[in-house]
Amino acid sequence: MNIEKEIFKQTKINFNKLIKYGFIKDDNIYKYSKNIMNNAFRVDIKINNKGIVKGTIYDLSFKDEYTNFRIEDITGSFTSQVKDEFINILIDIKNKCFIKQLFIYDQTNRIAQLIKDRYDDEPNFEWKKFPGYATFKNSNSKKWYGLIMNLNQSKLKKGENHEVEILNIKLNSSKINNLLKRNGFLPAYHMNKKNWISIILNNTIPDTEIMDLIDESYSYTVTNNINSKNEWIIPANPKYFDIEQAIKEHNIIQWKQSTSIKINDIIYLYVTNPYSSIMYKFKVLKVNIPYKYEDRNLKINKVMEIKLLAKFGKGKLPLDTLKEYGIKAIRGPRYMPISLSNYINKINS
Repeated sequence: MNIEKEIFKQTKINFNKLIKYGFIKDDNIYKYSKNIMNNAFRVDIKINNKGIVKGTIYDLSFKDEYTNFRIEDITGSFTSQVKDEFINILIDIKNKCFIKQLFIYDQTNRIAQLIKDRYDDEPNFEWKKFPGYATFKNSNSKKWYGLIMNLNQSKLKKGENHEVEILNIKLNSSKINNLLKRNGFLPAYHMNKKNWISIILNNTIPDTEIMDLIDESYSYTVTNNINSKNEWIIPANPKYFDIEQAIKEHNIIQWKQSTSIKINDIIYLYVTNPYSSIMYKFKVLKVNIPYKYEDRNLKINKVMEIKLLAKFGKGKLPLDTLKEYGIKAIRGPRYMPISLSNYINKINS
């Protein structure tokens, strides 16, 4: 067992706190030393610029590295005491210089945050036996559209022997066959391999592509009842499209379609800098209209037709107000929280 790796799993380093703790920076390596066991041993901790922690213990009497504490199933009480002192130092450093994260790897944490931003869904840790497993569910239908698991890669591919995190999502079977030809995609682990696929979250597949695939998986959890509706917040950048001029000319416009938006859904357009406010409310009239457009800032494959229902003053629903309802950022289409929807209806009635 790698003691350091186990202790610092699911954490992210705060380098500024290392210096305050007592570390000294030397050529992008942060170093810290402390004597233990009545000054009989010295613990040296080194942390590189990627946050990887490595500790050693030196026997000051014999002037040699002491390694017995790393032996599995230690029986000697003295060696166990040395090991405990070492672990206590690491835990103290973790508690004071590291930030707890939901998952082990950076990409997994980024994807979880992007899902939160887009759908307002948190990961659900449902199994005590598998604390690293988390489901993502449509908050309306309660159906899964994603499952994160941490496991040894040997369970996925022979010859590999290290821990990985994967994301299982549901896709069209023909798309799965094509994706499996690429690195980063594997047959779904412990799920129906015809309809589900596993993505290794090790930065092989870009976040943007993963989120596009999650959109499809999410779409299978949305009710097909045309009389039901969802409410969305979608960003609009006035730098690339003059939405104010567009609605002066027409109250029905076309807009890039993404995620699982369907007919009768409600769209709230959040206009970014310099306004940073929700400024318009639309109703979706048509979806899946073919449309081909691409430049260095935007790619569109399909659009939807939306009808203007209401305008809001430029400072009526600013980001500061949205933050009170749990919305910290709007980077892409995301669900409108019911509490915020109620607030908007109240102030606009």
